[in-house]
Amino acid sequence: MEYERFLTVVDAAGGLGRDGAERATTATLQTLAERVSQQKAQELASVLPAQLGPMVNTEGPAERFDVDDFLRRVAEREGTTPEPAERDAEAVFSALAEALGDREFANLVAQLPKDYACLLPGRPPVVPAPEIVAKVAERTGLDEQRARRAIDAVLETLAERVSVGEANHLVGRLPVALHEPVRRGLRHNPGPGRRMSLAELLALMAERDGAPPDQALEHARAVFMVVRETVGEEFFDRGVHLPPDHRVLWARTATS
Repeated sequence: MEYERFLTVVDAAGGLGRDGAERATTATLQTLAERVSQQKAQELASVLPAQLGPMVNTEGPAERFDVDDFLRRVAEREGTTPEPAERDAEAVFSALAEALGDREFANLVAQLPKDYACLLPGRPPVVPAPEIVAKVAERTGLDEQRARRAIDAVLETLAERVSVGEANHLVGRLPVALHEPVRRGLRHNPGPGRRMSLAELLALMAERDGAPPDQALEHARAVFMVVRETVGEEFFDRGVHLPPDHRVLWARTATS
């Protein structure tokens, strides 16, 4: 792929204009070079347009950081915030997919954790955080500030309960603005997930939600149902493994 074609794809995917496409490409490729192995960075430099080679050349070993840190680094390089950086990085990954071809792009993706799925072309569109908050508020009758608190309480506790891999898999389908509560939960996660009963799970959600247990259950059900609809019911059911009695949190009733 020629350099101009690469920028055209980035521009078209992100609606960035030429200058914006150049900034996004530079920031994303420099950050990607810090995350992948030195060998992979060298391979990228050899197949991408010559003008992009210096952006992916790196002397150091691969660093381990999640998609949120990736976007923070891109944002710092662009002088922006993680939300527009996500759009820009998505556009660059779209151009990378076209430039590398299916096999080489798959090899690149194999070096990235599951939570990077939110940046990859071909994935379902990520529902914006305000839309998720509004849906929870509508289901619960809460104002948007309280609905956001309920969402944070559920996501933090869920990330603590399931395995680290399952939580990261879920992050790949959530908007950047909702990643932080998942990260907080992961800080308390021993790896395979913290073992707790449904009652213990609900008690922890109620504590974090700042609501009485009966209200916290209502809030949790609303959040689970909205999140499950948002990321895709099949995706949620395959990727989030909880005991059968936990299905009360998202199972539909006659009035749901």
